[in-house]
Amino acid sequence: MNTRTKLRAGVLLGSALALMAALPGTAALASAGAPAAISTGRLVLEPTGNGYQGTLPVTITNRSRATDYYTILITEPVAGSFDGLVPSGACIQAEPVDNRRVIACSVEGPDLEPGERRSVDVAFEVLTAPRPYAMSATGGRVEVVPGHTQQVAAGKDFSTLFRATNGSLRNPRPYVQDTSANASLTAGTGALTLTRQADGTYAGRLPVTVRYAGDAPHDYLSVQASLPTGVEITGTDPQDSPSFGGFFEVPGGRMAPGEERTFAVLFGASADTVVGDLGTVDLVLSTRYGADEVADATPTDNRIQVSLSASDDS
Repeated sequence: MNTRTKLRAGVLLGSALALMAALPGTAALASAGAPAAISTGRLVLEPTGNGYQGTLPVTITNRSRATDYYTILITEPVAGSFDGLVPSGACIQAEPVDNRRVIACSVEGPDLEPGERRSVDVAFEVLTAPRPYAMSATGGRVEVVPGHTQQVAAGKDFSTLFRATNGSLRNPRPYVQDTSANASLTAGTGALTLTRQADGTYAGRLPVTVRYAGDAPHDYLSVQASLPTGVEITGTDPQDSPSFGGFFEVPGGRMAPGEERTFAVLFGASADTVVGDLGTVDLVLSTRYGADEVADATPTDNRIQVSLSASDDS
């Protein structure tokens, strides 16, 4: 994407989000004189090893008399299920509607000429246990915003089918998603000794395991630590995102129902640390969806305490 296209896409996406914030809903009815049209195929989610995946084909048509560029607004049918646009486009997330995200994505490629059509696929992934029966979800919607009007020109609702593990789509049952997370955190030991390193500082590794049950929507899991004076968390192994203060993300992103991950939390202390007891560290796990924390069904198993000490013995 060149600089002009990036800037233009940013202006349009910002305008689209302002539009969504200003209206109680983004539903717009296409009229005979609408400058753009939008149509969709069917979204069928196929069972995978840890959930369901599928793509929704979307076609936009330039019905105006001028060349134009477009943004697609996507309301996901299942909370947390949006997984990108193919071919990719810049996307910005707005406030959720009934916990389902609304995403504005610019349509990649040259401007559309009058009468020209362009198709994209919207990818979705639902991390839930595959079922031996078909399921359905409603509430998905796609809309198109032309660049020259920066207003919704047309919209289309779509329904979602989950294919059963035996391949059937018949007699679907409504899909009901969990609203509360059910995560847990355990440590391989209740005590950790930081040992002196070659540069004089102290370091140690604490093995921890995170488990996730249920299918509540989330973007990632994180841990907030309360640390003794002079001790810091320097990262995780493996590590996806930078750690800062006592905060770090659980490596690997979203988790499927029943999944567990074991990794190491890395601790450090300065070279002038006095050997012996350093105090206790509290680690509290939380499930994050956007900027919000998802309430946990069993919060008592989201916290662990570990005693720290320092030693000059390697």
